Amino acid sequence: MQELLLTFPAWAYALTIFVLRVIDMALGTLRFLVGMRGSKGASWLLGFFQAVIFVVAITSVLSNLDNPLNIISYAAGYATGGVLGVWIEGKMAIGYVRVEVISSLRGAELAESLRDAGFAVTEVSARGKDGMVSVLNVAVLRKQVNLAAKIIREVDEDAFVTTEEMRAVNRGFWRA
Repeated sequence: MQELLLTFPAWAYALTIFVLRVIDMALGTLRFLVGMRGSKGASWLLGFFQAVIFVVAITSVLSNLDNPLNIISYAAGYATGGVLGVWIEGKMAIGYVRVEVISSLRGAELAESLRDAGFAVTEVSARGKDGMVSVLNVAVLRKQVNLAAKIIREVDEDAFVTTEEMRAVNRGFWRA
């Protein structure tokens, strides 16, 4: 058994299983996240390749169960691939986010600064715990959330800011 674990082909085989499983899980995670945002075609394509890679990886493990490295590599690839898929999707930043800003003193100035940067802003007056506040709703491409957050911090570092993902967008103004 020890000889099996130390031979180059056993390590290479296990490494191949690990890489296949990382790719499989990364594609699966991307497929799920892209599908949740409404991209059915991309989700289908990712699912197709994920299934092919999964069949190759699981067949490789099941055909050689006497090598524990294969099982460990399969499990490690599963865990690593899920994390990698989330990281890749975060870098792709597909979709829209609604940024809500609550400012007690600088709402109008914040709205102007965001509009000057090309963002569409809806202002609403509201009553907070300590009096009147401005509530700003800003629909932002996920790729531009950091820019919007930077502008908000520069104008009103005390503003309360939340974000939530948006699904369908119909009409309105969007930053190009």
